[in-house]
Order: sequence, then structure tokens, then C-alpha cells
Amino acid sequence: MITGRDLVIDLFAGPGGWSVPLRRFGIRDVGLEWDEWACKTRAAAGLLTIRTDVAMYPAGIFAGRTRGFIASPPCQAWSMAGKRLGLVDQPLVHQAVADLAAGRDTREKLLGACRDERSLLAAEPMRYLRALASAGEPDWVAMEEVPDVLPLWKQYAAILRSWGFSAWTGILNSADYGVPQTRKRAILLASRVRTAEPPPPTHARFAEPETLFGPGRERWVSMAEALGWGATDRPVPTVCAGGGPGGGPEPFPSGARKTLADARDRGTWTEPPALSDIVLKPQTRGAGWTARHGTRGNSPASGPAPTCTSKATHWTWALRSNNQPNATVRSIEEPAGTLFFGHRANECTWVAHPDHVQAQETPAPIRITAAEAGTLQTFPADYPWQGTKGARFSQIGNAVPPRLAAYLLAPHLDRTLTADDFTLAA
Repeated sequence: MITGRDLVIDLFAGPGGWSVPLRRFGIRDVGLEWDEWACKTRAAAGLLTIRTDVAMYPAGIFAGRTRGFIASPPCQAWSMAGKRLGLVDQPLVHQAVADLAAGRDTREKLLGACRDERSLLAAEPMRYLRALASAGEPDWVAMEEVPDVLPLWKQYAAILRSWGFSAWTGILNSADYGVPQTRKRAILLASRVRTAEPPPPTHARFAEPETLFGPGRERWVSMAEALGWGATDRPVPTVCAGGGPGGGPEPFPSGARKTLADARDRGTWTEPPALSDIVLKPQTRGAGWTARHGTRGNSPASGPAPTCTSKATHWTWALRSNNQPNATVRSIEEPAGTLFFGHRANECTWVAHPDHVQAQETPAPIRITAAEAGTLQTFPADYPWQGTKGARFSQIGNAVPPRLAAYLLAPHLDRTLTADDFTLAA
């Protein structure tokens, strides 16, 4: 039971992107969430949840009890993956925030003028913050959204400063904090008790050595490292419809579930090369490897990605973000691009590229699994995702990466993190 002023409120809590690090810190948040499957995932993970419409729930009920405040409003209205009507509605959202900060509730009128009814959800955190401010709360605030929401976060920050907070806003790249994904997000951090500032990056595109001016930074974490590709006791990559060593036990993770015999008949499967023909590029065991296989065996030498060489073809694998002509395609030696699903649900696919031109046949693309997507978001490998295939992917794509959340929250909770001591996906 949460008593005193130790309550952490998490609006639009989703499946638990903020909750995972909070639990590691020994703190339980109360998540407010409407989506049925996200609530069931949270329940399966043992997280406290109130299933409710955040826009309808009485905000004053938390006054006098709240230490921390978190909000990640739905991004569909603003995201590049959608129609982006939130940008059209942005003046109305700014007006709603200003009105709510002044104690005027004009949401119903403004909602009628919005092109996308979800746009105004980005103003809801101010309704709660106004109610909490009457009790001198909260001590700290952390909010996250897609980059186009940054002007709105700046408005929030100006209001919070007028209430006695220190506030910072900016765009952070998740890859700079050890997330195997170059997911950029607009961040708002505010505090009544310390200077609000972004956490120092722990990773960079290229490794940086320690200097007199500060600690070094590790190289960005690749998809191969995160998923454990190329790090096995039996180094035989599966050249099977793109399943790869990171695809788990199911060689067809798309949901169609074809057998290997069917794959052979359809010409989408290539016999694995003989052991004597395989050469593996050295690979550092990542969190995905540890979660799947434990710590047995000897670790291969350092290096981020597997390369399988046979007498016929030398394949490398990449993740394609969707089926559009301008889709982001990233090699497994790199972090993924931003993972998003929704109306293009589960269209992130592994695609094979031959390094040698004389390839007789290219393995068919295969859709990424929910387990892989969750790992690339830095959720624990055994996270209990609930719901249909589409519901699971939607939860994963909309969640804040727990590892990024950990670095954002740590200073406000008097915790210190390093690049090595908080492997969330392990």
C-alpha cells in the first residue's frame, strides 16, 4: 500500500515503459491507462493500474499524496506514421494547456474544433499538474512524446517555471542511452528540488575514449548485440526465410506459421551451409543472448554482428521499418530505426542482402517477432505481453524504452546509473 507522499502517477501508462525501471528502483507507480490489452499486460507484469479514461478521471484525488508525475500522451495524432493531424490541432492544444493552467476547463469546446480528437490528450497532463500544484506537488515531472510535440513541452515548461519548478525540454536520441534503436523523443523534465537537466549520454555512434574532460562513451548498441545474433554455443545461423539466430524458435514469426517443408516448396528457404563452410564474424554477447541462453560457454570476441558465409552466398540481414519506398532499412550491425506499428502493424521485417552478386536466390522477408521488438525497446526478454498480435505490437511501438526512462528518472530518485549496471533487457 502506498502511503504519504510517495505516489508516482503515470498517465497513459501503456504496458509499462516507465514502470519497469521504477520497479528496479524499488518504487511502484500507479498507471492510468484505457487500452484493454495494455492493462492486461501491466496486470500480468504485476504493475498497479487504474483502467480509466485519463481525460475523465478526477485529477484532485491524487493531491497531497504525489511525489512524481509521468506522462506519455498517445502519439498517433502527431506521429509521422499517421496523418499528423495533431500538427493542425496544435494551436487548440496550446490554448487548452493555457486555459487549464489558469483553472479554466475549455476542453469540450476545443475538442469540437480538433481534426483529431486524440490531439487534445496532450493537454491532459496540465489538468493533473494544476490539481497537484495546489498541494505543492509533485516534486518532479517527466514527460515524453514524439519530436513534433516539443513546442508544447516548452509551453508546459514555462508554466512550471512560473510555479517554482526548474524545467528542461529537448530532443533525446534513445541510442545515446544504450537503446538499440535511434528513437528520438521530445522530453520534458522538471523538478522543485534540483536543477532539471538531461542525463549525460552513455553511448555514441562511434566509441569515445575517456578524457580529462569526462568519461568516454560506448558505441551505440546494435540490433545484433541486443538480440544475441551470432553468439551461440553452436554457431549455425539459420538462413531460413529471414528468421536468423535472433528470430527465436519459430522460423516464421509473421503469424502465418508455415512449416519448413512449406518454405522449401515455396522457394523461400535455403538449406543452412555445412559447419565447415560457416565463418562467423566475432560478436559480443548482448542482453538478448544472456536472457535466452544464460552465461554458459565462452564469449566470442568483441564485434556487433554475425556474418554467415557459405560456398554459394554471403548474406547480411537488415530491419526494414515498413513497406513504403522511403522505409528506414538498418543493418543488424546498427541500432534499429524508430519502431512503430499501428495501421502498418507488424510490417517491420527482416530482409536479406547478398554481399556477393552471384546469389541464386534471396530469402523472403520475414516479419519481426513481438519478442524481438520488445527487446529492441529494452523491455525484459520475458515480458508478459498480452493480446492479439496487433495489440502486442501496438503496445511495444507506443511505449517509452525502459532503458531511456531509467536514465531520465534516476536523478529524481537519487539513483546513479552507468552504462554497465542497468541492463534492463537481461
